[in-house]
Amino acid sequence: MVPEVPLDRTSPVPLYFQVATRLQQLIEDGGVPVGSRLENEVELAERLGVSRPTMRRAIQYLVERGMLVRKRGVGTQVVHPKVRRPVELSSLYDDLAKTGRDPRTEIRLLEVRPAPDHVAEALGVAPGSEITWFERLRYASGEPLAIMHNAVPTDVLAIERADLERRGLYELLRAAGRVPRMANQVVGARTATGAEARLLGEGRGAPLLTMTRTAWDESGRAVEYGSHLYRASRYSFELTLTI
Repeated sequence: MVPEVPLDRTSPVPLYFQVATRLQQLIEDGGVPVGSRLENEVELAERLGVSRPTMRRAIQYLVERGMLVRKRGVGTQVVHPKVRRPVELSSLYDDLAKTGRDPRTEIRLLEVRPAPDHVAEALGVAPGSEITWFERLRYASGEPLAIMHNAVPTDVLAIERADLERRGLYELLRAAGRVPRMANQVVGARTATGAEARLLGEGRGAPLLTMTRTAWDESGRAVEYGSHLYRASRYSFELTLTI
């Protein structure tokens, strides 16, 4: 049973959004466990003191964000909460480990190759300079979450497959004295190809979040270029804005 949800009826924030965000917090904190079923909309609406359309809209909000799923004959069920990642200079591995999401990495490709023009430009090196290029499939709590392509200049860091399987890239850079201090990051979106969808456990054409990043150390040397794809149903970027 969902615990009581405190509502502020004098607030300009819509009631459905207050209900949805409180339910989201309960799911993320484990107050409503993954796999549990919610009461039906009528019972929930009556117990929380809101109208049925308000309750329906709150549930739909969480369905669209991948936190709830409606199953015929089963009802509304809690699924794995999204990974909500703050937009700051950190690695996905670090963020998952910090939040107890049990990161695991599958190395799909690791090789030294000449830098393509767009990667060389991002890293500030001559076209054709040697880079270590690698592709990883990152899991969180046993589920595929992201396809990650990265390039690191060979004179910045020597990378071994076993290290990448056990540790995050930024941890390896820090250990080598190449601490990322500044980055340029671009976030976008597109649909998944058939191959990407199969790797991520999604349907062809599913929405994906994209992120490209170039990071520099304190000396101004570019230490990594990344081009990543994330499941939009399991992942979001979180920003805090001030004025």
